[in-house]
Formats: sequence, C-alpha cells, structure tokens
Amino acid sequence: MDLFQKARRLLRLYKFLPRKRLGQNFVVNTDLLQRMISYASITKDDIVLEVGAGLGFLTQLLSRECKKVVAVEVDPKLIKILREELHALQNVDLIEGDVLTLSVPPFNKVVSTPPYSISSPLLFWLLERRFDCAVLTFQKEFAERMAASMDSKDYGRLTVTTYYRAEVELLDSVPRNMFYPPPDVDSMVVRLRPREPPFQVEDEETFLELVQILFTQRNKKVRNAIIPFLHKRGIKGKNAVGLADSLPFHDKRVRGLAPEDFGALANEVVQKHL
Repeated sequence: MDLFQKARRLLRLYKFLPRKRLGQNFVVNTDLLQRMISYASITKDDIVLEVGAGLGFLTQLLSRECKKVVAVEVDPKLIKILREELHALQNVDLIEGDVLTLSVPPFNKVVSTPPYSISSPLLFWLLERRFDCAVLTFQKEFAERMAASMDSKDYGRLTVTTYYRAEVELLDSVPRNMFYPPPDVDSMVVRLRPREPPFQVEDEETFLELVQILFTQRNKKVRNAIIPFLHKRGIKGKNAVGLADSLPFHDKRVRGLAPEDFGALANEVVQKHL
C-alpha cells in the first residue's frame, strides 16, 4: 500500500478531517521522505526532532535510521492516531503540544515537514538553539525568502536573520501533489547548518530589532526608516534626526543593505547611544 492510499485509509478509519487552517497536509511520497533523511545524513547516533508528526510516515522511516525520534504533534486527534501507529517503536518519544512553548528534550538534528502556519516562528525558534543540521520542507515562497539575493523582492528580515545564524541550501522543489490533501502552493526542501555569525555585532538584541523595524520600510532610505527605531530607544526630535544623518549607509535604501551592513549600522547605534 502506497502512502497516498495509507493516508486515506487512516483518515477514514479514525474519522479525521484535515484542517487547512492548521496546515494539515501530509507528505505521501516515500521517495521525498527518504531524500530528506539522506540530506540530514542521519546515523544511529542521532537524536532527531520532528515537528508536526502528522500520520507518522516520516517518523517511522526516521526510527529505522537514528537513535531516537522526538516527534512533536499539537493536534490531540493526530496524537491518538500516532499512538496506535507507532506503539511498537521503542525509539520514538511522542510529545503532545506546541513545540514553540514546550520544553523539548535535547536533539542534534531536525527532519520535518512542519505546518506552514508556523514556518516563521519555528525557524526563529530553531535559530536560537544548538543543533548540527535541519532538513525541512517549507512553502516555496518562504524558502526562497530565506536565501534571497540582496535588493530582490524576496530579500528581507527572514533573509538577514537566517544568514546571521546559519548556512541555507535550497535543495528540492516539491510539487503540491506529493501531499494529501494537496496544499494551495508548491514547497521546497531546505537544509540549515547553524554557524558562528559571519560578522560581529555588539548587541544582538539591538541588531535583530533594527533589522525587523527597518524592513517594515524596506523602500525608504535608512535615515528615514530608522527614525521609529530611534524613537523606541528614547531618542527623539532633532537628536533622532541628527543621529540618523550621522549613521553609515544613511542615504541607501533599506533593501540595498547587505546583512553585514545591518550589523555595522546596529553597532554604530549602540556606540553613539551609550
């Protein structure tokens, strides 16, 4: 029985109706799941986090290759299915709840097809943690934003923040018919390898907040776009204008700044504001 048939059988058996709002689209292509495991170079020493275990297809394949699978699923109805389907697997730790708020056991790799509804918060959550490698299937548009070129329409906060924390590789395009039910968009497999930041920032919180605020006004020049950020820091009126005009890159458009430029800009703000 192929995964498409198995998915339909399980959904009928457990009277489960996938919810579009929760991004409940299950991969039903075994070759794709096996490629994801291969991209992560899974070994018997690895503890693998899977976010959104769904019907357990990827979980079962992972359990054959690694030391342990930490499978997290938020939907209690899917947890019921998973307990039935995975009960014989001794190396699967099935956890019910929201991965973003749980205390997750240690892991060193991530292989997952997470719900698209949590793509952004999940990525930022992961980038705050230590692990060796993550192979994830994201919405294609989201994946392309992660690795966008400077000054392109996709270039933004996601690009700069990801670049600061990790190396990103776009691996495979995934057509929507590899899911059941099929989503409205195509997907892409992404590999993340955490690294030391490629440039130095004096205050990480300032840097990340600066990137977030500036990209809300991506087409403005830095001197204008940075004013709301300075106001939040208690610098107002002529002082804010004067500081904005004294900063490097003040005459460039936000979208034209390289990730390193945001770092230099944040450092300058920290130095002049102290």
